[in-house]
Amino acid sequence: MPYLYRAPGPQAHPVPKDARITHSSGQSFEQMRQECLQRGTLFEDADFPASNSSLFYSERPQIPFVWKRPGFWQHSEWLDVVIDDRLPTFRDRLVFLHSADHNEFWSALLEKAYAKLNGSYEALKGGSAIEAMEDFTGGVAETFQTKEAPENFYEILEKALKRGSLLGCFIDTRSAAESEARTPFGLIKGHAYSVTGIDQVSFRGQRIELIRIRNPWGQVEWNGSWSDSSPEWRSVGPAEQKRLCHTALDDGEFWMAFQDFKAHFDKVEICNLTPDALEEDATHKWEVTVHQGSWVRGSTAGGCRNFLDTFWTNPQIKLSLTEKDEGQEECSFLVALMQKDRRKLKRFGANVLTIGYAIYECPDKDEHLNKDFFRYHASRARSKTFINLREVSDRFKLPPGEYILIPSTFEPHQEADFCLRIFSEKKAITRDMDGNVDIDLPEPPKPTPPDQETEEEQRFRALFEQVAGEDMEVTAEELEYVLNAVLQKKKDIKFKKLSLISCKNIISLMDTSGNGKLEFDEFKVFWDKLKQWINLFLRFDADKSGTMSTYELRTALKAAGFQLSSHLLQLIVLRYADEELQLDFDDFLNCLVRLENASRVFQALSTKNKEFIHLNINEFIHLTMNI
Repeated sequence: MPYLYRAPGPQAHPVPKDARITHSSGQSFEQMRQECLQRGTLFEDADFPASNSSLFYSERPQIPFVWKRPGFWQHSEWLDVVIDDRLPTFRDRLVFLHSADHNEFWSALLEKAYAKLNGSYEALKGGSAIEAMEDFTGGVAETFQTKEAPENFYEILEKALKRGSLLGCFIDTRSAAESEARTPFGLIKGHAYSVTGIDQVSFRGQRIELIRIRNPWGQVEWNGSWSDSSPEWRSVGPAEQKRLCHTALDDGEFWMAFQDFKAHFDKVEICNLTPDALEEDATHKWEVTVHQGSWVRGSTAGGCRNFLDTFWTNPQIKLSLTEKDEGQEECSFLVALMQKDRRKLKRFGANVLTIGYAIYECPDKDEHLNKDFFRYHASRARSKTFINLREVSDRFKLPPGEYILIPSTFEPHQEADFCLRIFSEKKAITRDMDGNVDIDLPEPPKPTPPDQETEEEQRFRALFEQVAGEDMEVTAEELEYVLNAVLQKKKDIKFKKLSLISCKNIISLMDTSGNGKLEFDEFKVFWDKLKQWINLFLRFDADKSGTMSTYELRTALKAAGFQLSSHLLQLIVLRYADEELQLDFDDFLNCLVRLENASRVFQALSTKNKEFIHLNINEFIHLTMNI
């Protein structure tokens, strides 16, 4: 699965004027518009052509579509989506989204831009209405279960509508057969309704709470109490009916008693244009930080805390809460975790993953926390549930301090890109704990004089002389023979033969003379290093199978002196691991040799050439590991 590499760390909250260009031409809407005006031609979008591939990814259309011309924030960034104005029609009528007025096309054009963003019209099918609400506004989503809603639920909805929030509601379905099924009261199961108003009316000496709902079909309405033609309206005067915009038209919009609404509808989704809590009267200026990341199988896709062996490998973000809320002893913040591009990836078999997050009190360490920490420490807060929604968001209040936030999928080994937004009433400092690269290698030992060599070194010298000849230097092919001859006699390690490429990399690392060969003193220094690496491999080969799990690689490399970013770890896993996410000793050795080689070259270059220092160690290793 392709991933868009982004620099680690928090990013500034984007605004629409900073929209990232998405068109393959690299041109913005204004640039393409100007080009078409100069040419005197109508725009035709090559990225999203007027063809069947833009309509469906899994099947051919059942009817012949004709594309005619009439006469969009995603993943915490605004996107400039350019389309042409050709729309799919059948028998001169729009096939998908359309307005009641057949000469009005803005909704169909907006839908086309959204379909292009997600890959096809078919990709828009199903899911939750809150996704579109967020994508069109950049807002923050909250979901309420009507049967478990707080006592002031009516006031919450009233405040949301006054603040300009977008509200949707729907009835759950127990099976696919119930989808779009009509209830005896005229409501459609699994159907996305919008909430357009909330008010009270005097009825027989009582104040009745009402809520106004709209069916986007523009027809099929509630037929119970307070429906368009129900007898309750006869007790309401004309002026009050006019104030409530009550009409007896089958236009899809209707009033119903709030108690009936809670009884018949299961969920309400609210997209707030600011993160202010609907339970509070005050509005606030919110600080926002955004982290873009990936769960990658074998390195950062650790699953939830149920999977202790891999959970600690998930991305870790440090959250510093420094200021209390006004007049409070705690800090308020909201965490929203969103998995990216699942609709666009539907055509490749991708589904929405079950996601969530946990928040831990941070120990006095400035590093990626290991498995033992999570074995002995419980989370301080977490998302209410792990659920298969595009976004999971929750509000929290915690004392000032430092915390580690861990976003994850429920199951390990599941891949996806994600966007993590943190809204705080006071400024909060966040930092990606997986973005740092630090190399701490010991100085190589000086060679031992021949008269002080150990018995093992004397055996090596004899074998080395036998293979190398008078010049006492070995080529990569000769080194391959020497190392395999010696290592095959070691009974404490299972491994396949070292490859020729590994030996070429070893010579590249150890050859100080630059002649492409290895002298005996250089070999002795490498042998000491090799023994340390063998001991490391044995330490992390938990089941003594002769292989190491990629999820242990971060700790193994750190023990060898390499603290790597998650992105570099992902690169190494992709390059060296097998399908079962295992590395044998040859792969582990090759990886260590190349890492040490890259770090020594970087140190030498940055010492000699001050202009080179603009390229950091993370970028340099990334570059050399790709060669």
